Amino acid sequence: MAAAERHRTVIAEDSRPGLPSFVRLQFEPVRGAWALLSPEKVMWPDEISYDILKRCDGDTTVAEIISSLADEYDAPEEVVRDDVCGFLQVWADRRLVVA
Repeated sequence: MAAAERHRTVIAEDSRPGLPSFVRLQFEPVRGAWALLSPEKVMWPDEISYDILKRCDGDTTVAEIISSLADEYDAPEEVVRDDVCGFLQVWADRRLVVA
């Protein structure tokens, strides 16, 4: 039997990213930091990464995430767009974000 072909998720501004069922964000009080937990992996996102990931609810579009972060950080949307789309694409390629 042939292995199933993997299809790459491509992040676009109309994508609605979310975390797969086997991935979750959890606050770790001992470290005082947020952790992204997945099978056999724990990642410690920095503040900006966490701000992106916490908005990945499966309902909010990438464009809405970009707008929200641009307002929050008082940054140009074009700069935020490149950073957010690049970040989400890397995480989607690692299967830690779905869209």
